[in-house]
Amino acid sequence: MLSRKKGGLMSYNTINSNMANVYNFYVTSYAPKSSTPYDTHKKSELRSVYNSIVKMNKESPLFILDTSKESREFAVGIKENARELRNTIASLGGLDEEELLNKKVAYSSNEEIATAKYVGSKKPDDDFPSYEVEVNRLASSQVNLGKFLPADEPAALAPDTYSFDVGIEDLSYEFQFSIKASDTNSDVQARLSRLITNANIGMSAQVIDDGKGGSALRMESDATGLKEGKKMQFLISDQRTSKTAGVVDYLGLDYIASPASNASFLVNGEEHSSTTNHYTLDHTYELQFRGVSSEEGETASIGIKTDVESLAENINTLVSGYNSFLQAVSEYSAVQPKSDRLFHEMSSVARVYAKGLTSAGLNLNLDGTLEVDNNVLRQKATSENAKEAFASMKGFTNSILRKSNQVSLDPMHYVNNVIVAYKNPGKNFASPYITSAYSGMMFNSYC
Repeated sequence: MLSRKKGGLMSYNTINSNMANVYNFYVTSYAPKSSTPYDTHKKSELRSVYNSIVKMNKESPLFILDTSKESREFAVGIKENARELRNTIASLGGLDEEELLNKKVAYSSNEEIATAKYVGSKKPDDDFPSYEVEVNRLASSQVNLGKFLPADEPAALAPDTYSFDVGIEDLSYEFQFSIKASDTNSDVQARLSRLITNANIGMSAQVIDDGKGGSALRMESDATGLKEGKKMQFLISDQRTSKTAGVVDYLGLDYIASPASNASFLVNGEEHSSTTNHYTLDHTYELQFRGVSSEEGETASIGIKTDVESLAENINTLVSGYNSFLQAVSEYSAVQPKSDRLFHEMSSVARVYAKGLTSAGLNLNLDGTLEVDNNVLRQKATSENAKEAFASMKGFTNSILRKSNQVSLDPMHYVNNVIVAYKNPGKNFASPYITSAYSGMMFNSYC
């Protein structure tokens, strides 16, 4: 049992049956989940979504939905995959037709030290600076390692209810658990491992063995580095806990085997530090530190790729996102017959632009996916008629963007349903409850 202490009072951290938890269950189990800058929206964009929903509701027929678990998984899955595809397109230069596929792409000359991603907003004709990055130390998490105890021997703790406190991120959590007379050391360690990891408080635990019949509990913080004024990521103690104490000393939970540390690196010879292995350089490059320079002076050169290389990478990213969406939809064909309709609609977009795509180096496969011929792509990008050659590419990109927005807005269109009645065209009022079917279908079984 986990409880959180605040101001000396204990409030149990129970899981509320709310929509966020239900949705998160499905999205983490059955669909990709990522957070990008393209998930934030302006008021005008939200107003546009609202107007689209009103229009859709006004003309939507009345129908009975299939509310099975498979349908819930499918609805969340295709909605999230459509959002992922939209974000992929947005990341290639924005959602404006003129900017599509024009995003600059960063390079790193030594990706074993650091990789780079362009996150700036400068115009293509601006002068982009380059940097030399040397990594001396990676940011690391805190690791506590308990005592190695004989795994199969009975725990040398009297049967009782025990507890200990974990202080992390300026919060204090109390873990309570029971020990039975039949419990072995590994039983207790495994129980605590599940308790700590499933609590989702910013750390995880696992039972490790020494190969000699002994086992110990290893705990690690999710976060790396230490902010100014902090000495550790988490602290484990049972000195002032509410139940029986003794488990911290017996299992050795408070021993810090590896303290958290900040990343240390040089940029053009100037020393810097970071609490994580991500670092934004000059509001232009997002660096991900991968390893330490093997010798003093070994650097990774960070800069911008040429326009041709940037275009080629953008198109490869687009094709990868498009193919991933088709693959995700096809996985539901056995349980959701209407998924075939979505697959056909999306792949038909590529067929419409097939001739232009092929001339630009994108070949349409029989299964609807695309394959990039990078040699043809680069030749076209450097030719005199490059703009005309890639006109179909931009048309294709805009079309799948519109389709992904449609799927994200109304995933229920592709869920099995039985139409009961059609509305009288042009003489209807907007129904505010039509879109509730999407959330209500998932929420229903949790009430």
